[in-house]
Amino acid sequence: MITSGKDSPKGGVSLRRFGSIGQVVARETSTILATFLGLLIVTFLIGRVVPIDAVLAVVGENASAEVYNNAKVELGLDKPLLTQFGIYLVKILQGDFGVSNLTGNPVFSDIATVFPATLELATLGTLIGVLIGIPTGVAAAVYRGKWIDHLARVVGLFGYSVPVFWLGLMGLLLFYAKLGWVEGPGRQSVAYADLLSPVTGVILLDAAVQGEWEIFWDAFYHLILPATLLGFFSLAYISRMTRSFMLTELQQQYVTTARVKGLSEGRIIWRHALRNAVAPLVAVIALSYASLLEGSVLTETIFAWPGLGRYITNSLLNADMNAVLGGTVVIGAIFIGVNLLSDIAGRLFDPRTR
Repeated sequence: MITSGKDSPKGGVSLRRFGSIGQVVARETSTILATFLGLLIVTFLIGRVVPIDAVLAVVGENASAEVYNNAKVELGLDKPLLTQFGIYLVKILQGDFGVSNLTGNPVFSDIATVFPATLELATLGTLIGVLIGIPTGVAAAVYRGKWIDHLARVVGLFGYSVPVFWLGLMGLLLFYAKLGWVEGPGRQSVAYADLLSPVTGVILLDAAVQGEWEIFWDAFYHLILPATLLGFFSLAYISRMTRSFMLTELQQQYVTTARVKGLSEGRIIWRHALRNAVAPLVAVIALSYASLLEGSVLTETIFAWPGLGRYITNSLLNADMNAVLGGTVVIGAIFIGVNLLSDIAGRLFDPRTR
């Protein structure tokens, strides 16, 4: 008698596996949608409770009552709160964050313009944090209680404790004003402004692709100091968490077994212990990267960096709530997306989580 794949043990296992994957996908999707909906509800309510009149921000304080009322109707602020949220939700899903009162441009267009600067800064800062932080954390765990462990912990404590604005100002004073090793505030020198045809908005990438190496190095020398500053704070967090994860792994039974079998200490540390610590470490790196992508407000302000954090700050100071709320939604979406990707990466790196 011939059995169908559904009735056979092999077919049953495949169907169960397929069903398990489908349940995971459905659960993750529902979580993302619920989180994003909660984000939109919070931003909508913030826009309604802040002591800023959205109508006055559009028409100005000298507008007549008739102009004020017409603008209020046009903006939909005369409708019930639930109806207003429905309109807000539809617009957000269409990518319509409104028009910035400060720049006169659509908020989505403004964010698309400033976000590559933050992306460039956060990416290099995270790379510095990862490339230095992980080996430092591993060394601190392996040589626990030794001088290198104490040094790593002091550096981490310094990174957590020192105010960002003070470290940024001292960096400018020393490396720019005194030593002249780096360029000053801003993203480019005035002489190179608007000479590069923007493709991705990331100046280093666009300059390299177009072979404009003078522009590339000018942008790099502007970028390296604020990126190193962010990388230092990222390094402090990543090295501390790497040390914690590695201490846990080095106390496991499989490490003792590997040593008894005669495996080299380097292989045990880098191929076995660190490999098992990768999954939680990916989540730490992703969280650090998302935090930098949200716009490091103080760093971008000190270095006059035209990124997302500075854009939101200037908008808030000028009561431009469309820009503030639009930027907040983008930041929330970034956190949701990065957390999802880190979860997927964790499942790929660590079979135990599948």
